[in-house]
Amino acid sequence: MSTADLLLAGDIGGTKTILALFEVRAGGLARVGEERFASQGYARFDDLLGEFRERVALPELAAACLDVAGPVIDGRCRPTNLPWLLDERELIETLGCRRVKLLNDLEATAFGMLHLPAGELVSLNEGLRPPRHGNVAVIAAGTGLGEAYLYWDGMRHHPIATEGGHADFAPRTDEEVELLRYLRAKLGGRVSCERVLSGPGIAEIYAFLRDTGRYQEPSWLAERLAAAEDPSALVSEVAHDEREPLCVATLELFAGLYGAEAGNMALRALTYGGVYVGGGIAPKNLEFLAGGAFLRGFTDKGRFEDLMRSIDVRVSTNPRVALIGSAHYALRLCEAAAAPAA
Repeated sequence: MSTADLLLAGDIGGTKTILALFEVRAGGLARVGEERFASQGYARFDDLLGEFRERVALPELAAACLDVAGPVIDGRCRPTNLPWLLDERELIETLGCRRVKLLNDLEATAFGMLHLPAGELVSLNEGLRPPRHGNVAVIAAGTGLGEAYLYWDGMRHHPIATEGGHADFAPRTDEEVELLRYLRAKLGGRVSCERVLSGPGIAEIYAFLRDTGRYQEPSWLAERLAAAEDPSALVSEVAHDEREPLCVATLELFAGLYGAEAGNMALRALTYGGVYVGGGIAPKNLEFLAGGAFLRGFTDKGRFEDLMRSIDVRVSTNPRVALIGSAHYALRLCEAAAAPAA
């Protein structure tokens, strides 16, 4: 193995950090080493990186790309839930590698979607066949709501970070207007998309349907929720396994809202290349996303309904797509360096 063919990819989150080495091969990339760390156990990223070096005897690298849960500005990032500062210039010195890139985690997720095999993607809308080239949108609900784009320049895609998950929640139906009013009163003002399209958002939708008398909460479920570590996960579990009406209605409303926001993203950037749904919630709730509410929300765009029906929508079932994206972006850095000058 040539050290010149080794890449470092990292997926840095508030809970865990994964660092992995990839080897460049004729058929693409092969992961040759990986280590996981509890992010909160390190005062600085340099401390974590030092332990990684001890574990793997870090070799000379051709390039490195790390994705971070937080905004990257001028090559620097303070992760949203960590007291760290990451700086590309400092990492170049620390790693002894000339090609280093920091990406927002959703940028990396978006880029990784391009490199998933068909077996790790589930279709929610087939769109036109054959698929078109063009811009791509990626939306990912999990602990929060992430959104990113892939810009198509006519030859290849380039990831674009956004903080669209913190944009205003825009209700479409009378019920959603009531949900907005409920949350405004509860939160004391503005409501973002993330307030409804996230793990905590599932719990908020459940509480809205219960507190406004739309559905009755069984006493056995109230007791289980009171003792639950993660109420949203319990709501999903009960909806799937016991078909309890309040929980089912919660996930159906969530799916419709998810589809509507995905459709908004598609309209904003004319994503003829498709829409990918990532994050931890979608793979666990495919039954509800595929049940019709998501697609109705996605296509309910008035005069643009036919356009929306022509756009591919697929769910990623691979939880490591951000790491895959970071590895492939590191490869792109190498390819750009090797390309002849124009």
